[in-house]
Amino acid sequence: MTELLSPSVRETLFEPLYATGWTYDAETDVLQKDFTFQDFTEAFAFMTRAAMWAEKWDHHPDWSNCYNRVTVALTTHDMGGVTSLDAKLARKMDQLLT
Repeated sequence: MTELLSPSVRETLFEPLYATGWTYDAETDVLQKDFTFQDFTEAFAFMTRAAMWAEKWDHHPDWSNCYNRVTVALTTHDMGGVTSLDAKLARKMDQLLT
């Protein structure tokens, strides 16, 4: 069972993500990042690759796309805040860039 993260565990899991541009909004309990690509095709390809992992893990991001930008917000809706699943999907999204 996935649980909400304590502040200390959250900081440990999120610290490496901060280095890659992720931010944590404590007010909304959301992990978020804006990705910028060369063009729409690259942005959409990234979303397609990420969607495959999101579906596999049954953990779906709140996201939007505007031309070459993808804005991602991660939270575990069933739990009402961030969990280890959010950190896991954020790490995977970063890996999909390479």
